[in-house]
Amino acid sequence: MLKDFKVFISKGNALGMAIGIVIGAAFTSIVNSLVNDIIMPPLGLLIGNVDFANLFVSLNGVHYDTLKAAQAAGAPTINYGLFINNIISFFIIAFSVFLIIKMVTKYIPLEPKKPATKECPYCLSAIPEKAKKCSQCTSDLSQNGETGLSE
Repeated sequence: MLKDFKVFISKGNALGMAIGIVIGAAFTSIVNSLVNDIIMPPLGLLIGNVDFANLFVSLNGVHYDTLKAAQAAGAPTINYGLFINNIISFFIIAFSVFLIIKMVTKYIPLEPKKPATKECPYCLSAIPEKAKKCSQCTSDLSQNGETGLSE
């Protein structure tokens, strides 16, 4: 089992995955800050001085001015304002990942290109598209489809 683990760790995929997870965690904190500190305050101001982080429903029937006060009192709450923040964060992250994948696939295709091949009319083997002679049966293929067997 240790040998298998060593092989797994030494492969580039495991290292790339680890780097992706670390960068993803850092990226998530940046997006959360963007949503909580940059996007939501002006949006709350436009809606009428609403602080989304303080939008909640107290389930015990007691009114609390802030979510922090309700949590300090140990009241059960439904924090729909935080849920809205998380939905916005999700869409920003999803759009960012979409843009990154779009950029990467523009320069590096996800699927490798298959070599262009054609079928030899004599032996039916696959040969390169630009071949003038079949590598399997040595037929001459250079005369616009009018092929004759080579000697």
